[in-house]
Amino acid sequence: MTPERFDEIVSAYANLRIAVIGDFCLDRYLEIDPARAESSIETSLTVHNVTRVRYQPGGAGTIVNNLSALGVGQIIPIGFCGKDAEGYELVSALESVQGVDLDHFLQTPKRRTFTYCKPLLMHADSAPEELNRLDFKNWSPTSDSVSGALAHTIRTVAGNVDAFIVLDQVEEADTGVIGRITLEAIGECITMNRELTAVGDSRRGFENWPPLTLKMNASEFERFFGRPVDSWDGNEEIVSRYGQVFVTLAEKGILGVAADGYSIQETALPVRGEIDIVGAGDSVTANLTCALASGAGVEESIRLANRAASIVIHQLGTTGTATVDQLKGLL
Repeated sequence: MTPERFDEIVSAYANLRIAVIGDFCLDRYLEIDPARAESSIETSLTVHNVTRVRYQPGGAGTIVNNLSALGVGQIIPIGFCGKDAEGYELVSALESVQGVDLDHFLQTPKRRTFTYCKPLLMHADSAPEELNRLDFKNWSPTSDSVSGALAHTIRTVAGNVDAFIVLDQVEEADTGVIGRITLEAIGECITMNRELTAVGDSRRGFENWPPLTLKMNASEFERFFGRPVDSWDGNEEIVSRYGQVFVTLAEKGILGVAADGYSIQETALPVRGEIDIVGAGDSVTANLTCALASGAGVEESIRLANRAASIVIHQLGTTGTATVDQLKGLL
């Protein structure tokens, strides 16, 4: 990719309007100073003293962060949070992200806010040490009234955006945003607008999903399609059913297959020190979508996404992002 072609692609990002549909969560970091550890008088257990609390959007919110870092003009989150303290923090965090329009984000007492609480032991001479995570999740099914409200929003915004990003983050079926009712709405919008770029990512597979560009990792591919990715020739029913497919392969990079069966794989960039892979997959999703929506081909999109992942994994103790300038530095 020449510098001129890079500039041509990324210059379109400021005019993009992208709806991010899926499971938004709060990433709450608890920074612990090990030098301030105490012993509980009552239990004799170690007391970890938190000296700083910071939070940022997680789950689908990580994709929002990456889109903003790329300079996308309008980012529309479509999902829900609870009317609880974590929901307040999540909305506050989303409001602070450049380019975000929260007019279609739902706060409801019928759901609690999906939260990843991440205790970190802070060390002066090394990277933060992450302790066991504390998660807050919904264990009951999302009601039809909540799903119906989200589906209405999806249909409302579809005619005014260039792309959908669909992220199914929850592991318990029917407890999050992506389910039968919302998938039907997404499918209708894709059918009615063939120019709409739509990219989907799901931890639980793509059963009953509409035809859109798939992004997954190697283990998700094998679990859903019943075969290792290195045995796939790229010319089977997967492509004919869904279209473009992108598979992240850790140090082996990204494999991309276009709707016509053309495939390309680019190896990941060399590691440049200590790494933290949290958020790398979401950075790939965001960068693939922006590139595809701006007219880039499969090979060009992979090249940009690979560089974004390389930038993100070298950001320790946080869920990172990659800017256009950073991408250009690795071109």
